[in-house]
Amino acid sequence: MSGQQAGGRDGARLESFLEMMSAERGAAANTLSSYERDLTDLREFLAGRGQSLTAAQTPDLSAYLTDLSTQGFAATSQARRLSSMRQFYRFLYSEGLRGDDPTGIIDAPKKGLSLPKTMSVADVTKLLRIAAEEAAAPGPGQLGRIRMRLLLELLYATGMRVSELVSLPVKVLRQEGRFLMIRGKGNKDRMVLLSRAAIEAMEKYDAVRKTLVPEKSKAAISPKKTETTESPWLFPANSKEGHLPRQVFARDLKDIAIRAGLTASAVSPHVLRHAFASHLLQNGADLRAVQELLGHSDISTTQIYTHVLEERLQELVQTHHPLAKQGKNLD
Repeated sequence: MSGQQAGGRDGARLESFLEMMSAERGAAANTLSSYERDLTDLREFLAGRGQSLTAAQTPDLSAYLTDLSTQGFAATSQARRLSSMRQFYRFLYSEGLRGDDPTGIIDAPKKGLSLPKTMSVADVTKLLRIAAEEAAAPGPGQLGRIRMRLLLELLYATGMRVSELVSLPVKVLRQEGRFLMIRGKGNKDRMVLLSRAAIEAMEKYDAVRKTLVPEKSKAAISPKKTETTESPWLFPANSKEGHLPRQVFARDLKDIAIRAGLTASAVSPHVLRHAFASHLLQNGADLRAVQELLGHSDISTTQIYTHVLEERLQELVQTHHPLAKQGKNLD
């Protein structure tokens, strides 16, 4: 088979794989993009070795992982690429397009213990305080400042992924009670608990947007919409998606972090998500409960926070164990 024929076959198989992941597994758009990006990179590497994606053998795939390591890719990045490869070749095997799975005997790259970056309760408090102060200040741009306060209160109260946060539908404003239903990875719904501060921020945002976003402003949010059509998003914006881009929120978050006297590089939406989980565990929350709140499908993903539990247990022993108290008295 010529290289052109092999390339055409590889493209067709890759497209079929992505269609299957979307239709049968309900993979999100970001997940599908990651698969396509990973497998296209692998395909280009294999072409340089005179091999096709469909017919690649175990030594070819091992060589690819070795090349990633040589380029300085972290073990976590290599593991993600291997996961994409496994999914693809298992698909080929299950469809009868290959008689074997060449990834079956490839070991995952060894990962070092990577503790998530987080923030102290004091630093989160500073961030929320400056957001509340700025939201209370009248004048031009107040709706944007009130929106930022709501974004931060929701993020810290729920631990949502930033993609889940910025794409919240406007109908959440009509929900009653302290619970919020959000749609996460794989289109799975989960329930999260709102803090009183988050509920207050949401009510304030709703009230002010009704007075500061009249019909003309609604048309400005999306020129394609008529003046009588409200955006379906809680945080509408002139973007491809129609809602606030996560990159814009991340940038604005760093700006407000600086105004709160924090180091911008140490603050991000993901760091606030980690802070939510870490602070819950520090205050006695169950790991399984945190797993549910974060939307992790596997408890092993949540177990990166076990160091928080270990620190808390050590503190409990040192504070409450009789022998520990006795040792202090001897000192």
